[in-house]
Amino acid sequence: MRLDIYKRPESGGKFSYLAVPEGKAIPQEAISVDWEIAERAVNVDDNADDLPKYSIETPLRQIRDKAYAITSVATLGDPTPMP
Repeated sequence: MRLDIYKRPESGGKFSYLAVPEGKAIPQEAISVDWEIAERAVNVDDNADDLPKYSIETPLRQIRDKAYAITSVATLGDPTPMP
């Protein structure tokens, strides 16, 4: 699957990220924030459990459930591996 990745600044110089299928709009419930494009057309393995670069856990399940995937608050913008 190919994803477009958006980012927004958080405190402490960190970022949160939002991923949507390539070419799709950010869903209505997530547009109350000023997201800016971080990367377009990112290839993601269909079996990916997470996207550590963006601190997004279970991206494909999140997209299936709500049409987007978002950074886990537990790892907000921290690029270190998730537990």
